[in-house]
Amino acid sequence: MTDTTTARLLIIGPPGAGKGTQASRIAERYGVPAISTGDIFRANIKGGTPLGKQVQAIIEQGELVPDSLTNEIVEDRLQQADAVGGFLLDGYPRTVEQVHALDAMLRPVGAGLDAVVLLEAEVDEVVARLLKRAELEGRADDTEEVIRHRQEVYAEQTAPLVALFSERGILVSVNGLGTVEEVADRIAQGLDAKLGARVGS
Repeated sequence: MTDTTTARLLIIGPPGAGKGTQASRIAERYGVPAISTGDIFRANIKGGTPLGKQVQAIIEQGELVPDSLTNEIVEDRLQQADAVGGFLLDGYPRTVEQVHALDAMLRPVGAGLDAVVLLEAEVDEVVARLLKRAELEGRADDTEEVIRHRQEVYAEQTAPLVALFSERGILVSVNGLGTVEEVADRIAQGLDAKLGARVGS
């Protein structure tokens, strides 16, 4: 980073809401690494590692990776040098239990999350987007039934997170539909309002 600004951020939203695209923009803007548990899992799957095989079997059933496994991977990543001054998490925490695990990881350095970006999108809109992507990328396993199941799992498990982060006063809700630039502008405005204008636009 070019200054002493730190930002410990999280982006959450339903599968297909464009979290990955926005995460890279936010990370660049604040000079912090974008840490995606999905990317870590996919790299292991592609490499055929024991972790990758375990994760693949879980994902193929439309379920989420167990907390214990995810917590271990995230804690290891946050201890790496580039994440000491801040980070943007994407895909973690997904449950209240994972939030408490993250709190415990950050407690030794006297830190906590500064802000949580919530991308909001209508389920039908996201399902249509994912079905189109599945067709373009030849993802035969991504049927409408599987996609809707993932949306239901997300909604059930993350609703308590939204309430928790709202109570903590760090939630920034953003309409996730629109062009990449439109959504990025909304996120920037929301974060600046929450954190203070700590970086240039």
